[in-house]
Amino acid sequence: MAADTSKPFFPAAPQAALVPSGRKPSRLSPESSYWRSFRTSELAPRNEFNVTHLAFSPARSTPTLAASWSTSVLLFSGDPLSPLPRISVSNDVAYCPSFRSDGALLAVGDKKGIVRVFRADKVSSGPLRTLTAHSAETRVVRYPVAGGDKVHLFTAGNDALLAYWDVPSETPVFTVPAAHRDYIRAGSPSPADNNIFATGSYDHSVKLWDARSGKTPSLSFTHGESVESVLFLPSGGLLATAGGNVIKIWDVIGGGRLVHSVESHVKTVMALALAKMTNTGETRLLSAGSDGYVKSFDYGQLKLTHSMRYPMELLSLACSPCGTVLVAGSSKGVIFMGRRKKKPADEDEEEGKGVGGEFDWAPPKPAKPPLTPANYRYFIRGQNAKPKEGDFVIAKPKKVKFAEHDKLLRKFRHKDALVSALAKKNPKNVVAVMEELVARRKLVRCIGNLGIEEIGLLLEFLQRNATLPRYARFLMGVANKVLEMLADDIRSDEKLRGCIKNLKRMIAEEVQIQRTLQGIQGMILPMLALASK
Repeated sequence: MAADTSKPFFPAAPQAALVPSGRKPSRLSPESSYWRSFRTSELAPRNEFNVTHLAFSPARSTPTLAASWSTSVLLFSGDPLSPLPRISVSNDVAYCPSFRSDGALLAVGDKKGIVRVFRADKVSSGPLRTLTAHSAETRVVRYPVAGGDKVHLFTAGNDALLAYWDVPSETPVFTVPAAHRDYIRAGSPSPADNNIFATGSYDHSVKLWDARSGKTPSLSFTHGESVESVLFLPSGGLLATAGGNVIKIWDVIGGGRLVHSVESHVKTVMALALAKMTNTGETRLLSAGSDGYVKSFDYGQLKLTHSMRYPMELLSLACSPCGTVLVAGSSKGVIFMGRRKKKPADEDEEEGKGVGGEFDWAPPKPAKPPLTPANYRYFIRGQNAKPKEGDFVIAKPKKVKFAEHDKLLRKFRHKDALVSALAKKNPKNVVAVMEELVARRKLVRCIGNLGIEEIGLLLEFLQRNATLPRYARFLMGVANKVLEMLADDIRSDEKLRGCIKNLKRMIAEEVQIQRTLQGIQGMILPMLALASK
């Protein structure tokens, strides 16, 4: 059959779908790309002062920031942030600036326990109100954020005093002198009810208070570490607490039930903040730690989404209500500002909104080419997909981490496994290793091959644990075997002889205790017999 010469055997040009793309594939998730779009700069120079607290005004059209900085409160406003006249707090260290819900007033605590209220737009005119009730540092000053309450605020400090104030009259509505058993370093008002607020203390406890009920906490639970920060999530039904390197989320409506625990930091978590993502409208829980990291946590999906590293220890964190400015305060006085710039295309769209005409036309965007095996993104598709409601999620099994003695037992290095367990000084693990060696018929050989220092480890372990009721029967047999096999080595070393003397004394004391208990039992049994009749 003759070939058809009217059509070329090869196409004149390659198909567009078969040409590999020249762009490098992006391996970042959309959320990582969002947080990486923030450009970081420094607002304040380095010095020896700690930036302990940061707060944004909740009701300003442009971001307005207050930062506690030594004896002053630094104010910044605008986009980008630019400095305003600072507030001086009478030569005392300033703590915890807090804006009122309308942004008109700013309350600041100090080292002597005095709380001053300033006008945010006229800070040079001096304090409008002075609240005096604390005898130590006032580390918590918070205005309510719900219900438009403009006349109350609550304060707490290192004297463990909690005060709920009527600001216009400069008098406390009520005070709780011993609200906690240690310093109160954290507080947060509820976004759902202006009468409810939470406090956290170095006594590891977190308490919820209701201004209507007065001095008794409505709910109390234990975080497990010294609490550095507490924060209500937007619904008001969940509360996040930070202490140690752990962040915990609690269901306060469900009676303080623990919902989730996160251990993403390697050092103490110092501050929590909420950040609104401008591209999706979702809210994330941010945490800053003394390890220099800021972590973003999706509390809806209960997973960590991104990490941001800073060059020094962080003590405070805040995000503007519009979500475009992220600030972090350090232990060296530096305030890091991250600002997210809008894309030019987005700015053009905003400028063109509301303007129309016969020439207001743009060419359609080209269709996105379909993914093919010639593109790397074809092979990584679906890896960032989130499960939908109703999907059955198969969790990846966690990798089991074996202890050192378990690894040595798997390699049949019996003596090294026994020495490794003795060095850790955990009686449960040591007895488990010994029982495993008995099952393998290797314990006697291992004891016979021990050196002088290793024999000392074994004798010290027997001295501490041979009289414990849980292990006494097994360890006394091991002790007898050690004395039979290693008598010559024990006589030749003074340290080993001392261990044997201590072991003998411990056994004698245990025998005396058992005899005393038997005597007590003999006295009690006749009484029990008479009582039964």
